[in-house]
Amino acid sequence: MLPFKRLLRSLSAVLLTAAVATVPAATAAHAESATTSSGWNDWTCKPSAAHPRPVVLVHGTFGNSVDNWLGLAPYLTARGYCVFSLDYGQLPGVPLFHGLGPIDKSAAQLDAFVDRVLDTTGAAEADLVGHSQGGMMPRYYLKFLGGAAEVNALVGIAPDNHGTTLNGLTKLLPYFPGAEDLLSMATPGLADQVAGSAFLTKLNQGGDTVPGVRYTVIATKYDEVVTPYTSGRLEGPNVRNVLLQDLCPLDLSEHLAIGLFDRITFHEVANALDPGHATPSTCASVFS
Repeated sequence: MLPFKRLLRSLSAVLLTAAVATVPAATAAHAESATTSSGWNDWTCKPSAAHPRPVVLVHGTFGNSVDNWLGLAPYLTARGYCVFSLDYGQLPGVPLFHGLGPIDKSAAQLDAFVDRVLDTTGAAEADLVGHSQGGMMPRYYLKFLGGAAEVNALVGIAPDNHGTTLNGLTKLLPYFPGAEDLLSMATPGLADQVAGSAFLTKLNQGGDTVPGVRYTVIATKYDEVVTPYTSGRLEGPNVRNVLLQDLCPLDLSEHLAIGLFDRITFHEVANALDPGHATPSTCASVFS
């Protein structure tokens, strides 16, 4: 049997390989052309009367500010929103794949980015849309870093608000003495997302929400990363929990697809951002 350190290194390699296989690599030129041609991260954009709040997109673990949003960002800019996205949770020597650093430090990066967006656009508040870790991490910013005064709504797409077991894989960690510590040192952003972690205990202590912010959670029952998928649900006032298959039973999107290209999800995101003009999300929303 492999020693536990080699096992954890192998696990990290598998996760990185999976990320490479499923997320297109972004080069600097790719990033510039993608955001410029699609109209997001346009720092000259001024919110309109119809959409007075800029939208900040928060990528997931192993994601980045471009590849996670090649579907949703153009969808929102085409509907008149000022859209911005950031990179956070970078580890030294690990390009392109972010969201791996300590989540409390990532929340501080989000805080600074939202401040920049508000200063540049002149808006009083922003709306946040996050995928996976990006739907959970902003809650730390809202709860502990003063974000509730700067944010109107948080929309989480397949967020792991109460952690994940990774289909039971993380339950094996206690059987390998020291493995949890090694995982925390190597990729603290992953360790923080394990159900029952010290980070999640602090985050959820005293309630899931803070006053003054609207919360929407969009989950899929086919999620193979946030397990069980119900761990993404939030409890509290101003919360709406949505199951994608309740909107369209034929939708088979799993954890990546729901954030990357599912247009039914995109339609529901638009509803959450502008509930006063919401229309029902159905299977036909793929054509919206």
